[in-house]
Parts: sequence; C-alpha cells; structure tokens
Amino acid sequence: MDFFNENGGSYTENLIGTLLAIFGNVLVSISLCIQKYSHVSLAGAKDLRAFYRTKTWWSGLILTCLGEAANFVSYAFAPLVLIAPLNAVSVLTSSILGLIFLRERCKPNEFAKRYGLSFLGCIFVAGGTYLFVAFGPNSHEKLEADVVVKHLVGWPVLLYMLLEVIMFCLLLYFYKRRGANYVVVILLLVALLGSVTVISVKAVSAMLVLTAEGNMQLDYPIFSVMIVCMLASVVFQARFLTQACKLYESSLIAFVNYIFSTTFAVIAGAVFYLEFKNEDILHICLFLLGTALCFLGVFLITRIRRRPKTFEPYVTMDMAKGIPTIHDKGPIVQPEVNGSFNYGALVNNDGATPITVPVNMEQPPDVGRSADASYNHSDLKKD
Repeated sequence: MDFFNENGGSYTENLIGTLLAIFGNVLVSISLCIQKYSHVSLAGAKDLRAFYRTKTWWSGLILTCLGEAANFVSYAFAPLVLIAPLNAVSVLTSSILGLIFLRERCKPNEFAKRYGLSFLGCIFVAGGTYLFVAFGPNSHEKLEADVVVKHLVGWPVLLYMLLEVIMFCLLLYFYKRRGANYVVVILLLVALLGSVTVISVKAVSAMLVLTAEGNMQLDYPIFSVMIVCMLASVVFQARFLTQACKLYESSLIAFVNYIFSTTFAVIAGAVFYLEFKNEDILHICLFLLGTALCFLGVFLITRIRRRPKTFEPYVTMDMAKGIPTIHDKGPIVQPEVNGSFNYGALVNNDGATPITVPVNMEQPPDVGRSADASYNHSDLKKD
C-alpha cells in the first residue's frame, strides 16, 4: 500500500475511473439510440421540422456530452490500459438496446438462431471486461506537468513516436497516392491518431483534476501542447472515420476500429506511461486474455446478419405495346414500400404531380377490317 500511496494510485482510484468509464460508455449508447429514434420518428411521420428542432435529439446530445465528460475524467483516475478496452461496454449496451427497441416477435428457435451468437458475444464481453479490470495494472502516477515532460523525452517514447510517424506516413501515402481505400488502411490511420488522442487526453485530464484539487498545472507549456495534440488528432480521426463510413458497413467498422484502437491505446499506455512496469507475468497474461475475449465478443455482436429476401412480385409496363408484365424472379427492382402508389422502380413523390404515361393500344392492322372500315368511312362522307 505504501507503493500505491507514493505513486498516487490505489484500488479506490481505479474503481472510480472504471465506474466512470462504464457509466460514460453506457450513457453514450443510450444517447445514440435516442438520437436515432428522433431521426426515425421524423422520417416516419414525414415531419418537415429539422432534427435539431426536436426535444429528443437535444436530450440525446446532452446525454452524449455527459457520457464523454465521464469518459474524459476517468482517464485521470485509472490507468490508460484499463479505460481503453472498456469501449466494448458501449458495443454491448448498443446491442441490448437495439434488441429491446426492435421488438421482433419470433419463435424461440428462430430467436436463438438469429441472436444466439450475439448473446454469446455479450457473455464474452462481460467476462473479458471482468478479467482485464480485475487483473489489470493497479498503480499509476499522478501526472503533473513535470512527470509528463519526463515521460515525453524518454527514449522509449521517442522511439515509439518515431515508428508511429513513419507508419502513419507510409499508410497515408498508400491511401492518398495509391488509392488504397481498404478498411484496414483507413482504420489503422484512425488507430494511430487515436493513440495520440488517448495519450494527450490522459495528460490533460490528470492536469485538470490536479488543478481542481489546488495544484495549478494549467500554466505549464506542456498543457497547451497536449491540448493542441488532442484537438488535432480528434479532428483528423473524425475525417478518416467519415470516409470509412462512406465506403464500408458500420458493423465492420465498429469491429475493426475497436480492435485497432484498443491495441494501439494499450501499447501507448505501456510505452508512454509505463503502466505494466510493476506487474507480474500472470496478471499481464490474464489482462491480455480478457482483452482477447472482448475482441471475440465484439466480433460476434457486430457480425453481419443477412436476412433472406422474400418474394414480392412487381409490375412493369411495356411502352411499345402498353402491356403490363408481372415479374416473378424476385425483388430485383422492387421499390421500397412507402405508402405511395407506384410501379416498378418509378417512385411517385407525394409533392409532385403524377404524369400520365401514354399507352399505345393499337392492334395489328387486318386487311379485311381495314377495307370495310375505309368503305364505311367513305359512305359516311358521301352522306
């Protein structure tokens, strides 16, 4: 216990930081569900109001700010390697809330077939979270400005930052010049920036907490440097994540980004803040086992579930003959069901005036009938 008191770390501080991180991730998941509900409600009711004029969207935004604030403060109390893997709690909560709000009615065997692996993934995430929290590092330093500078100028950190910069430049070259828009490349860029983010966030959060306790840290230049690094890395992370979301599915991005971001964050905490310095091999192995279980659980939760497409006949019009045709080869160009009257892939906008399509109903000419018709027509003219 003397060691913990000298280094400013204790089981109580770790518990506070862990609970704050879990609370923040749960709150962020709830806020995202509320904001999603706001967008869906506006689209379903065909409300002309903007989403930022609704109370539900603003309540979701407030909960997001509170959750991110709790995550931010948690870095000041617990080691970085404990806080970073707790993002799996957000994935777990989102999965449970999505299942609750989905309200699908299906038989038990169908439910087990569709959601069995997701339920197993939730168990893995819960078990892995317990392992890496229980056997993770228990000691961490009080990050005063002088301590942060001492870590920053150490040769392990300088070597780590050099390797990270080289790797980032190579990935950026292949991404920009070679057009390597692979999900691994983009999310590796995000993870490398994320390691800088968590390093700077932990330093800024710790110095702000020390300042609130009466030990002024805001007038040191390293505080301003860390603030700039934190904001710049967050902005560029958002840009790369936006590009990834445009190219790939959200479930794939969530899984790969969680693995890469957690891995680089743990490495950054181990190298920059030396958080595994006084840990034995058994605790480190159990910590890694818990993290691996979280990786597996997130993979099972975020896997892509493709539902079989049911047959929906659709009708098209042959413009040459005006003959309606019923197709029976599956929903190839079947439109979405939006309550409006439409054929094929032509959607009738509710605000637009429907256009009448001319239909040619002429039959093939017949010699006898055409002669009789011309004879009768000429007789009528003579009369």
